[in-house]
Amino acid sequence: MSRDINSKYWNEELETLPREELEKRQLEDLKEIVKFAYDNAPYYKRSFDEAGVKPEDINELSDIRKFPFIDKRTQRDTQGVGSFLGELCAVPEEEVVFISTSSGSTGVPTVSPFTKKDFDEFQETESRWFWQIGMRPTDRYLHGLNFSLYVGGPDVIGAQNLGALSIWGGTLPSERLLFVLKTYQPTIMWTSPSYAWQLGEKALKAGIDPKKDLSIRKIIVAGELGGSIDSTRKAIEDLWGAEIFDFYGLSDIFGACAAMCEEKDGLHIAEDHILVETVDINTGEVLPPGETGELVYTTLRKHARPLIRFRTGDIGRIDTSVCKCGRTHGRIHINGRKDDMFIISAVNVFPSDIEAVVRDLKGITGEYRIRVFEDNFACKYSVEIERNEDNTEKDEEIAERVSISLKSRIGVKPHSVTVHKYGELDTRSEHKSSRVIDERKGDYVI
Repeated sequence: MSRDINSKYWNEELETLPREELEKRQLEDLKEIVKFAYDNAPYYKRSFDEAGVKPEDINELSDIRKFPFIDKRTQRDTQGVGSFLGELCAVPEEEVVFISTSSGSTGVPTVSPFTKKDFDEFQETESRWFWQIGMRPTDRYLHGLNFSLYVGGPDVIGAQNLGALSIWGGTLPSERLLFVLKTYQPTIMWTSPSYAWQLGEKALKAGIDPKKDLSIRKIIVAGELGGSIDSTRKAIEDLWGAEIFDFYGLSDIFGACAAMCEEKDGLHIAEDHILVETVDINTGEVLPPGETGELVYTTLRKHARPLIRFRTGDIGRIDTSVCKCGRTHGRIHINGRKDDMFIISAVNVFPSDIEAVVRDLKGITGEYRIRVFEDNFACKYSVEIERNEDNTEKDEEIAERVSISLKSRIGVKPHSVTVHKYGELDTRSEHKSSRVIDERKGDYVI
């Protein structure tokens, strides 16, 4: 189809559907996928029967709450059972053309299979997100994501389908990546927020000014929450002289399931592919749109492995109001992972809360590490940071300033703040950064 290069929409009809029409389409797809899962995936047949529900019980979108949840444990327990792809898979292996795997950071890596139709629709959605952030056929795009079984690797095909000149960079060492950036002068790249910051720092140390010597005008970030944290996003934008856009995906579904638009007020989620619920993290009770809880997704069109009421472990909310950009698909706002949250004096704290404070303060690099521990049967946290090379403040002055800011913004003061010299905090990574150490005696995963 011909596409107006000046239009801000990849598919204007789909992206601006009135909610009533969008939900009508969702209901049609929901009825079909729930029946398909029941008829073809052994786990769903058994699970639905045990719960006393059947596909015919779906008459409106809210009826999905009658059906049982699944989660990562369900995936791990059913993987490899009965067949290579397991009891959640709803198609024979010969119909599967691609698999990705999860990182395994919270247990055994889980396989995510795709039929050809699944994969093609996945890449059509990626093209939509790329167009949404302003990518056009005239752009050169550097894809700096892992290609080794990672579901975000193939997203580069979405850029190619859009018509952009695509450079399959992968996870190159920073020196090589800087060579590519300087030699081929791409205009858009995709990496993690922490690595975008670190790469900019390394460029400056190598005598390369990202603003003057490189052509990057937009950076897509994903895999960490930094892109949706105003202070982190601004710091990276100031360093590169480029716009930052946050993307969000799950290996369980496909690469980027949600993406920022120019308004940067949450991330539009592909509601033509995903039905979103928000539930109370303890009771599983469904919450109204706008309330914060655990996000639960039902895939509406993925047939290789349908996910019916998948508890993501992500804490956030969905805003279903029409965005100022004109798009009607809901916007998700992610606070963090349920596993990452810790409670201090009855206050729920996420690492992203601490990052928002640290990235916004002058005189420190923005690097940080959090230690969570028990003291007299109470949960406490401490923070390590780095001072800038040109900061002449005393360590105790910096620590006090950080402590007061954390208390003011989060509501709970850290047990201690440790100040390191520039470059001494080993949180810099080529990919995601590990920033939380949990020393509590309970069975916690961070």
